[in-house]
Amino acid sequence: MRANFIFSEVWIGLRRNLTMTLAVVLTVAVGMAMLGVGLLINAQVSMMKDFWYDKVEVSVFLCHKNTAIPKCGGKGVSDAQLTALKGKLQAITGVAEVIYEDQPTAYKNFRATLADDDVLSQTAKVEDMPTSFRLKLADPDSNYQPIVEAARAQAGVASVKDQREIVGSLFDMLDKLRSAALIVAGTLVVAAALLIGNTVRLSAFNRRRETGIMRLVGASNIYIQLPFVMEGVIAGLIGGVVAAVMLILSKVFLFDGLAGYLANKTLGWDSVAESITYTMAIGVLICVLASFITLRRYLRV
Repeated sequence: MRANFIFSEVWIGLRRNLTMTLAVVLTVAVGMAMLGVGLLINAQVSMMKDFWYDKVEVSVFLCHKNTAIPKCGGKGVSDAQLTALKGKLQAITGVAEVIYEDQPTAYKNFRATLADDDVLSQTAKVEDMPTSFRLKLADPDSNYQPIVEAARAQAGVASVKDQREIVGSLFDMLDKLRSAALIVAGTLVVAAALLIGNTVRLSAFNRRRETGIMRLVGASNIYIQLPFVMEGVIAGLIGGVVAAVMLILSKVFLFDGLAGYLANKTLGWDSVAESITYTMAIGVLICVLASFITLRRYLRV
């Protein structure tokens, strides 16, 4: 009997404030979807950093004959200098491995990055490729500018390229995108909480006579407040389900669509399920808290 009464009160409240309820559902859905996308972007950025930072190297390009770089003086590196330079590079603190790349290997890697009909791939020759050392780093996340400076100071070195500079701009952009998504999501969550509180307050005002009678017959505050709280919970759950659908679509059409640009390192469904779980739990919690706080302040029974 009590359960039937509570559910009937919930249905009455939802029906009387249908427009406000729909506004709450949509705001919760959009807010939780944006929060979920922010979490997915965060997971994607972390995955890409782990993938790329493990492969980031310092490329030490060597002088070769007739090079135009003044430091080299038009001379190439001899075999003795090459051996000595490799030993010096291996002795630099923070360098885990030194790999030599000769001209044929450099040409093969160069061709692999271009299409077969590219002009450069058709005109470039093996002898045009620079030789280099690839320095694998012990800790890619650390500040290895001293390694770059130490390698640049060695004789026979034409130039040094820090590959993290290339991917750093991408990660900076993704970090800004993640922050923007979380800020928008936070704003929408606050808006949802205010809408929920306003909806509960209107519902409580419209049913002030019924709640007054319930108070006179000895009903507890929890029993009186429960239908209003459940209205917020239902709105939050529906909004969470809509947000879950949006996150699934984001996974299929956004993250999977960008897989080719992200070295095929895209999120798995476990990350999507975790994001959906968090967003639904947060959505329901916000609805419960907003309803409870509003009732304590505005419901007078």
